[in-house]
Amino acid sequence: MPAREGAVRPSAVVIEDDPSISELLQLYLTREGYQVSATALGERGITLVRDGDPALVILDLMLPDTSGFEVLKAVRRYSQAPLIILTAKDAEQDKILGLELGADDYMVKPFSPGELVARARAVQRRTGGQGDPATGAQVLGGVELLPAERTVRVDGAVVELTPKEFELLHYLLVNRGLAITRDRLLEEVWGYSSYGDARTVDVHVGQLRRKLGEHGRIVQTVWGLGYKVDAGAAR
Repeated sequence: MPAREGAVRPSAVVIEDDPSISELLQLYLTREGYQVSATALGERGITLVRDGDPALVILDLMLPDTSGFEVLKAVRRYSQAPLIILTAKDAEQDKILGLELGADDYMVKPFSPGELVARARAVQRRTGGQGDPATGAQVLGGVELLPAERTVRVDGAVVELTPKEFELLHYLLVNRGLAITRDRLLEEVWGYSSYGDARTVDVHVGQLRRKLGEHGRIVQTVWGLGYKVDAGAAR
């Protein structure tokens, strides 16, 4: 969600030594409303975090001057900002160690910049990050969700949702346009591992659609995968 005119733009630090990836991330994050500082060097990235108090950090684990893990440990001494690590496709241990050292999420290269931005929104919601450039409200068609008030309105009328229905709708709205697997929803909304019961998601989606009335069509089934919120369905 782009920053409103006159709003203070949150800052983001990108620590990535591949120029093409760095430029792409800067472009997408700037469009999202961030003021972006980027560097290819881990030591410089630590300084940017220490001096800049960013709302978001993107960190590649493979850097030319130092270990990305050392950068992560140093960053966590100065900042608890939402942090997403970038890893190689087959580096399972890197993902695990990165999360143990304080990363909030990870993306595997190659990745979609749009998905990374959506992950950043989700991480900030989970961690209480300050990086949302606007109020945090999510509006789509006649549906309005206000996180601070834990309120959902449909065509201006308050709709009573259970806590999990609220969190499910919030997660889907924040990640609008992205197809989210049932396993991912179980992990993000319920805190379950992939061993959770995917039927839980289906039941809650059904209840949510019913409570949203005719606007329930914004929550679309992605057959064989999961669900997504489709902005086109709100028209």
